[in-house]
Amino acid sequence: MPHAKLTIDMPEHTWIGDISASHPELLFQVVTSIPGENMGIGLVRLTAATPLPIITDIQARDDVESLELLWKHDDEALLQIQTENPLPLLPVWRAGVPLKMPFDIQDGVATWEVTTSNSRLSSLRTHLDDVGIDFDIEFVREIDASQADRLLTERQQEVLVAAVEAGYYRAPRDSTLSDVADVLDVANATCSDVLHRAEGHIIHWFVKEHMEV
Repeated sequence: MPHAKLTIDMPEHTWIGDISASHPELLFQVVTSIPGENMGIGLVRLTAATPLPIITDIQARDDVESLELLWKHDDEALLQIQTENPLPLLPVWRAGVPLKMPFDIQDGVATWEVTTSNSRLSSLRTHLDDVGIDFDIEFVREIDASQADRLLTERQQEVLVAAVEAGYYRAPRDSTLSDVADVLDVANATCSDVLHRAEGHIIHWFVKEHMEV
C-alpha cells in the first residue's frame, strides 16, 4: 500500500491558482473540500498580511459562485467557497483517492499526501495528465499495515512519543531519561526498558526493510 507525496501546479485559470501565483506570500490551507464534476465546495484558511483585499479579489472571480467569511482574526480568515471550476481536485475525485487534509497551497503550488492502492495512485497520475495539471512525485513509500500495527505496543508508542516531544533524541539532548520518566510518572528503569525495546524494534525493522544485510 503506497503512501505518496506530490507537489501540484495549480492551473492559473482557476481562482485559487491565479490568486496564489499572483501573491506568492499568501498561504491557502484547504481544511476540507467536496469536489464534483461541475461544482466544488471548500473550507479554506487564508493567511496574509491583509486578508480583506484578497477576499475581495476572490469574490470578484467569475468562477466563484459564493463566498462566506466564517471568521477573521488579524492575518487569518476562514472561508467557505463554492466554485464552478473545481479542476484542481477533479483528478482526485475521478480516481477515488482519499486526499489527506488539510493541505497547503502557496505560490501556485499545492502539496498533497495520499495513502491508497497502487492502482488508484496510477489512476490519479493518469487523471492529472488528462486535465493537463503538472505535478512532481516527491516520494512513494510502501506501507505494510500489518507490520506497522505490530511494530510497537501502545505503551511503547506512548513512551517513545513522550521522549521525542521532550527533546530526548535531539543533539545535544534537551532532556534526560529522568526528565522523560518524570513526564510519564514512571521509574527511570521502567522508562529505559520500554524505550530500549521500542528502539530495538524500530532499528531491526529499518535494517530489514532498507538495508542489505
